Amino acid sequence: MKRIAIIEDDLAIRENYRDVMIRHGYQVDGYQDREQAIQAFTIQLPDLAIIDVGLGHEYDGGFLLCQQLRQLSATIPIIFLTARDNDFDTISGLRLGADDYLSKEIGLEHLMVRISALFRRANLHESIPATEDSVVVRGALVIDNDKMQVSWNSTLLDVTITEFWIIHALANKPSMVRSRQQLMSEANMLVDDNTITSHIKRIRKKFIQIDANFDEIKAIYGMGYRWDVTTESVR
Repeated sequence: MKRIAIIEDDLAIRENYRDVMIRHGYQVDGYQDREQAIQAFTIQLPDLAIIDVGLGHEYDGGFLLCQQLRQLSATIPIIFLTARDNDFDTISGLRLGADDYLSKEIGLEHLMVRISALFRRANLHESIPATEDSVVVRGALVIDNDKMQVSWNSTLLDVTITEFWIIHALANKPSMVRSRQQLMSEANMLVDDNTITSHIKRIRKKFIQIDANFDEIKAIYGMGYRWDVTTESVR
């Protein structure tokens, strides 16, 4: 049974979400603030975390919790679920490593679909056919499907599950333009175009931190994105 953690300071809202997720077969733990949640996470991590941005007296407590959780795990799926749905907060949440950023106005069934999609992505590496090469090399890029790891110039990138599958979808078919819809489909995602764009920007930033000359991910206006590489091999 998958375990979900909900960090929400409003008891009524927290219990409402909790009841719905339990009915969908999940084990759910609720926390009212960042301190309570991080204490629990240092003992045992959930399989997925749903975080409000404002937590009690901490206006940006959810953002700080996301940073702390990412230090504990680079791959645990994280969803921000908040009333603060302006562009600045959305971009901030995704840059901090969240996999999705949702408004509390979203329907409960839609929320459950997003949760289910994240869990499917987290389990995708287990269903990769045995005939598929476990390590793919595209020039300086190495993707290890078994370990869900990405490295550039022999340096490991700290990527989330969402980032791993976006990189995988692009580099698996180099020089081919992948539309945002194709990226969502191949990475088993259910997000809007702006969220894809934010993830691409975050991925680029991580590569550039390792290599200032990184320029393999090309934006093709009106079409999508392409992974360019001069030399490539698969082993």
